[in-house]
Amino acid sequence: MLMRCLSDWLRNYRRLVILGIGNPMRGDDRVGVEIVTLLRGRVPDKVKIIDCQTVPENFIGEIRRFSPSHVLMIDAAHFGGYPGEARLIKPEMISGISISTHNVPLSVLAEVIEKTVGAEVMLLAIQPRRIGFEEEMSVEARRSARKIAGVLLEVLSDEDI
Repeated sequence: MLMRCLSDWLRNYRRLVILGIGNPMRGDDRVGVEIVTLLRGRVPDKVKIIDCQTVPENFIGEIRRFSPSHVLMIDAAHFGGYPGEARLIKPEMISGISISTHNVPLSVLAEVIEKTVGAEVMLLAIQPRRIGFEEEMSVEARRSARKIAGVLLEVLSDEDI
């Protein structure tokens, strides 16, 4: 399901920015950062990986300079799923979920990117088990990070996209 959703969304993309968002010191909140770490150096040249951690708003200039057609934000979010579950969420639906540990709401960030960069934006949200300080990532979040990285690599290697 996730692979099909990502493939459909990325159909005919020109350039893609993937933002890894989260606090590496807070358990499963690290999952977005973990995924971009797994992707680094393994994606096509038309894909830019950015490890934003808790300040994705600081990278708007870098995103704009890359001139992407698509921006994928990856972050832990409470949406009532099971730990490690991943959902692709449209920007207009972001305000209905609880995002973890950053200052600027991702709904606002998505709107700024859409307006200033002209890119299509989506959030890939992963349901955390725990986000306490100095906790390790849960088994579910680690497994999900590896699976999502694999799905993204497969989707991005597809010549038909």
